[in-house]
Amino acid sequence: MTILVTGGAGFIGSALVRDLVNNGDEPVVTIDKLTYAGSRENLREIENNPRHSFELADICDANAMSALFAKYQPTTVYHLAAESHVDRSIDGPADFIQTNLVGTFTMLQASLEHWQSLTELESENFRFLHISTDEVYGELGPEGQFTEESPYEPSSPYSASKAGSDHLVRAWQKTFGLPVLITNCSNNYGPFQFPEKLLPVVILNAMQGRELPVYGNGLNIRDWLYVHDHTAALQLVVKKGRVGETYMIGGRAEQTNIHMVQAICRILDKKFPGKAPHENLITYVTDRPGHDARYAVDCTKIETELGWRQTVDLDGGLEKTVDWYLANLDWVDAVGSGAEQDRRGMVGAKVS
Repeated sequence: MTILVTGGAGFIGSALVRDLVNNGDEPVVTIDKLTYAGSRENLREIENNPRHSFELADICDANAMSALFAKYQPTTVYHLAAESHVDRSIDGPADFIQTNLVGTFTMLQASLEHWQSLTELESENFRFLHISTDEVYGELGPEGQFTEESPYEPSSPYSASKAGSDHLVRAWQKTFGLPVLITNCSNNYGPFQFPEKLLPVVILNAMQGRELPVYGNGLNIRDWLYVHDHTAALQLVVKKGRVGETYMIGGRAEQTNIHMVQAICRILDKKFPGKAPHENLITYVTDRPGHDARYAVDCTKIETELGWRQTVDLDGGLEKTVDWYLANLDWVDAVGSGAEQDRRGMVGAKVS
């Protein structure tokens, strides 16, 4: 049995790969193109583990994907490879269409050809899990939560490309019978997140005494999910989820962007007091186009059907995250200490 993880050198992907290698028995293969947000540094702790292999490849390359399926004969595919930064999608949508739509199509075709070549028992045990986002559902009002039945209303090129990839995955199950599952998650946070996303930007800028620019009034609301709670949910979906089903994964931790920034500042006031109070660094800047006001997901289905529970609450997770960055500034330097916060130099972008 071999597990294949696309995008396994990125933030969520590398967390999943490390969990699979450290806590399991199956061989794990990481496929990653190593674009700006993917780094071998994220996999350093398992680089010498004999059960882990790394393949530098583009998921849009059909010949390369077919060759890797033939080489490794995977029983499970976790498909995480994606362009995921909303602001980058506004400035340059072509890469998002190529990776998120064409790349997912290519992975589905390679998986289908591989699956059709398996024995009956092997084909029954094969799973393709597509990891998506709550952004495909668009914007919520002040009440309610997204569920697995919510209509798709994406607002940005990023979310539209992910919505399209979700539909492709469902089509390959309904048309060809490929055993797929889909998860839609809320905002992830935790160690190894590339330094352009909200929390690492706040932590690193605050430590340097730099401004913490926040979009609009900072009242955009997101549901926050600790990354290793997410990866535990993904593994559970593969093991127990029903083929063809969608599962929402959230942290039950809705907070405004400004609350998150202020919470990080308060933690840093205690742990890195030289520039306290760090809240004095907060500045408000013009909002980005199409910035959805609120997302929140109802994760009742995965809790009741599969028994998943989050283990890290928001306060504990934020402290763990700050502690990790303070202890791993060498990692920040290795992946690029000059990384863009986002293309408009603002805080408040999608974290995923």
